[in-house]
Amino acid sequence: MAQITAALVKELREKTGAGMMDCKKALNEAEGDIEGAIDWLRKKGLSAAAKKSGRVTAEGLVGVAQADLKAAMVEVNAETDFVARNEHFQNFVSEVAHAALSVGDDLEKLKAAVLKSGRTVADELTHLIATIGENMSIRRARVLSVPSGVVATYVHSAVSPGLGKIGVLAAVEAPTASEAMEDLGRRIGMHVAATRPAALDVDSVDPQALERERAVLVEQAKASGKPDAIIEKMVDGRIRKFYEEVVLLEQIWVHDGESRVRKIVEKAGAKLTGFDRFQLGEGIEKEENDFAAEVAKAAGN
Repeated sequence: MAQITAALVKELREKTGAGMMDCKKALNEAEGDIEGAIDWLRKKGLSAAAKKSGRVTAEGLVGVAQADLKAAMVEVNAETDFVARNEHFQNFVSEVAHAALSVGDDLEKLKAAVLKSGRTVADELTHLIATIGENMSIRRARVLSVPSGVVATYVHSAVSPGLGKIGVLAAVEAPTASEAMEDLGRRIGMHVAATRPAALDVDSVDPQALERERAVLVEQAKASGKPDAIIEKMVDGRIRKFYEEVVLLEQIWVHDGESRVRKIVEKAGAKLTGFDRFQLGEGIEKEENDFAAEVAKAAGN
């Protein structure tokens, strides 16, 4: 039997992104042949993926892709931040984002889309789970379009072009798609990444969220002991302040610290018709592990 050296295991790990023990086992099965070991890992795809399907996936990448009059954004999750630096994973996220440009943001249709490898998105994901050795999932996708103008993209602290942990789409409707409109859309994306608006305009604010906010403000105002007429004015003023905090078009433009976003857009002769912001792992409950307990358990204590 061929000798399985640490260097050989390291080489296979770098080629496939699979776990160290999986690489060692694959090399043993393939009697030291790297290509045979790669094939062995691929063949184990389904069983390996099934074992990992219950693990929490809160890391990974957000990917964006852009075309004429539209853009797409996806979030693909994995178990650890290490995977985000894996070239195969990065390529997969980028391909999924480009696939969304063609098929839209319905996840079932997206998973059925065929990639360059000839496999569907779902099958490619299963293959990736097996080779990299972590559970992964396609969490969400969004596609925005305009009849004229641009849908700009922005990725905060990109680890690779179009890939990072916070992504934004900004649909800027304008007579033509110009560099100025693209730049405006990108700057809006930077603003959205920083301020996390909840709605595009006042009419889009969630009615339930507004009612909750109003109820809190009324109770706070009543505590002042002022007459009802004054309380009503106090609440109305604070609701306006609430809109300035959560409504994108009412927010103060982060790039100058004084203008309203709507004024910036109007001045450019454009109309902001939509946006979305994906932050990696937001809303996913991560497992909190006791590292000392894990070590003790592994040691048999």
